[in-house]
Amino acid sequence: MASKRVLIVEDEAVLRRIVADAVERAGYSVAVAADGEEGLRLFESEQPHLVIADIMMPRLDGLEMVRSMRRSGGATQFLFLSARSGADDVVEGFRAGGNDYLRKPFALNELMARVEALLARVDDADSVTEYAIGSYRFLPTEQTLTRNDAVTHLSTRESAILAALAAEMGSVVSSHRMLMDIWGDDSYYNLRSMNVFISKLRGYLADDKGIEIISIRGVGYKLVVR
Repeated sequence: MASKRVLIVEDEAVLRRIVADAVERAGYSVAVAADGEEGLRLFESEQPHLVIADIMMPRLDGLEMVRSMRRSGGATQFLFLSARSGADDVVEGFRAGGNDYLRKPFALNELMARVEALLARVDDADSVTEYAIGSYRFLPTEQTLTRNDAVTHLSTRESAILAALAAEMGSVVSSHRMLMDIWGDDSYYNLRSMNVFISKLRGYLADDKGIEIISIRGVGYKLVVR
């Protein structure tokens, strides 16, 4: 656990210290920054597994900071903390590349539960070589999807999209994040291309009626197995 690195970017000094103390007590390594520009510098040097970020900050706000961090790729998880609690604010956070969004004020035990869940995803991303998706067996490294001995060979991007969805099965994965991680660009044309790949994946998985790739309008997709 001690090897996990967490970067906390929060301009309110008291809250920054409270969050840092809680994360350190849980056994994680902690770095702190007081604004988005400092956060970007520490992100490059610390290479954290998790970034906990405020949104409204001086010099560079949390949304722009996380967008910049996402462009580097990698399996870093992002948790937004914000007093901006409207539905549109939450959607904007996911669009910027956030994995989770916690409204202020919050309880420390809820924060730590989310921290642990997000860091567990990092472990999963590092160790998983096979996913069970309903009655299918998905091997990302081999780019194959198998059901009842019938094998479908996926393209590199089909496999990358399915791996992103399978790694966070049951949770929303933002379109922006997948575009930046897989294409390196979130242009409208790449979004349309990704939607085509999603349609193909739905077709590959269609023989198991308990599987669904759900579109969350304006945010992303969720892989659900019932």
